[in-house]
Amino acid sequence: MREYAKLAPTLWTGETGKALRKKGPEALIVAVYLMSSPHSNMLGLYYQPVMYMAHETGLGIEGASKGLLCCIEASFCSYDADTEMVYVHEMAAYQIGAALSPGDKRCKGIQKDYEALPSCPFLASWFDRYCADFNLTTRRENKAKKPDGTEAPSMPHRSQEQEQEQEQEQEFEEANASSSSAEPTEPDPKKPKTPNTPFDQIVATYHEVLPELPRVRLMDDERKRAIASLWKFVLTSKKSDGTPRATNEAEALQWLRGYFERTRDNDFVMNRTARSEAHKNWKANLDYLCTSKGMKQVIEKTEATA
Repeated sequence: MREYAKLAPTLWTGETGKALRKKGPEALIVAVYLMSSPHSNMLGLYYQPVMYMAHETGLGIEGASKGLLCCIEASFCSYDADTEMVYVHEMAAYQIGAALSPGDKRCKGIQKDYEALPSCPFLASWFDRYCADFNLTTRRENKAKKPDGTEAPSMPHRSQEQEQEQEQEQEFEEANASSSSAEPTEPDPKKPKTPNTPFDQIVATYHEVLPELPRVRLMDDERKRAIASLWKFVLTSKKSDGTPRATNEAEALQWLRGYFERTRDNDFVMNRTARSEAHKNWKANLDYLCTSKGMKQVIEKTEATA
């Protein structure tokens, strides 16, 4: 965790700051948070899950997501949902300096920190922005795929576990993106109809199996969409061995019960081993378990035996 961070007063009076102020308090809170986040680095390019942002700002998922979108629209930052990496465009200039001399020893440290960053879509653009200011020498490219589906040469190889996580997340998000409402209204007649989402039964099972986690007290459209997407994922996806997770409503409910039971056995999700002081009071909830991040934490621990 960083011990300190610089926050320029021009954030409040500059052009970008004024644009953020017009968008509402969530935008300003998220902007200040991103400049001083405990997960940040001096480069302004770092891993920042929205879940952490929501918890640590007190805005909740909806408020944090709104604020982040406003920051993106104001060109304050860029965000990649797949890697959960954020790029705060001018943060390095504020945290390090506008420019360093070629003989400054910090240049080598910056290059080293840059080369150690995980793969994300912003590596090349960050280098292009700061290479002259910090006298950088090696530019990293992002992974790309050829038309035949094979990977083009680029970044150092990711581990097999990381590749599996990325595939799992992509699979879930594709299912999530295909659901534009809580329930599909015009299903393809050529495909088997997905049973309607039994919201009450899913919530009741969550409460029964995980009574120590926060209770669901409000069923708004956003939460219904998340639960419906999880339901569709269970009924349309396959496990790593190629077999379906579920083929009907009864099997899907049984799978979800097992999913919640495996959640209880997961020390990270149940916060038995907090990552930092900032997260010692954090607890997962149903919203988190409906996200690709939450599912990866639970499923990939036991998928082979599920």
